[in-house]
Amino acid sequence: MCPPDNFGVVYEINPWMHTEVGPDPDLARAQFDNLVATLTASGAEVEMLPSETGLPDMVFTANAGVVSGGTFVPARFRHPQRQGETPLDTAWFRSNGYDVRELPAGGCQEGAGDALPIFSPGIRPVLVCGYRFRSDISTHGAISSLLGVPTRSVELADDRFYHLDLCFCPLNGRRAMVASAGFDRYGMAVIESLVPEPLILDTEEALSFCANSVVVGDVVVMPACPPRVGRILESWGFSVVVVDVGEFLKAGGGCRCLTLALDVDLSDTCDSQAT
Repeated sequence: MCPPDNFGVVYEINPWMHTEVGPDPDLARAQFDNLVATLTASGAEVEMLPSETGLPDMVFTANAGVVSGGTFVPARFRHPQRQGETPLDTAWFRSNGYDVRELPAGGCQEGAGDALPIFSPGIRPVLVCGYRFRSDISTHGAISSLLGVPTRSVELADDRFYHLDLCFCPLNGRRAMVASAGFDRYGMAVIESLVPEPLILDTEEALSFCANSVVVGDVVVMPACPPRVGRILESWGFSVVVVDVGEFLKAGGGCRCLTLALDVDLSDTCDSQAT
């Protein structure tokens, strides 16, 4: 995670951002600290990436890159406003002992925001990769080669769900929250082939950012939880914790956008869901 020391809405690169509606810095910091405390209480360990002046979206570490074991593939951001983050992200991972593998030239890919793994016991992990608004399908083959993991490409269909992690949240090997409005027909078919028991969100539910949640074991840390969604999650044995991140929603990011999981391992021997 990256503290919101320099967070703000100073440009507009997604439909949620409006420069005239800026976040309150003190409230943003309080919300961030509460999210950190909640994740820690749920069993996660949190590492901090230092914030940098002039990079207000660096707080959204989900987009820094894709992690598998000790390997890190840095993002290639579409918008110039975020491209300055990549050298800093790369330096942090190198200094922490990661093998950094660069994408080949050409094509954009915005990290774990557009690449989410599905783990099923006894089955090789699959990396679901979104494309269209911020990432390009041309990068998916390279990610597969660099990390040694099969990828499945899904096209995003609504710019309000400009990253995959706004409309898709794997919960475990059988279940995931899925916003059908975020995908075209083929994309939904791909998701349904990989997820035996999807929790299909209607558009109103999805626009609450409830799919942008962090799963830590059986705890789902959510920016909002519509009543129907909460009932289903609890019936599946999950504990729901809602954390207000409203100041960050002004920039189009929720709980998952504010985190990058470091315990993901996409090797053939994975037998469980990484948190």
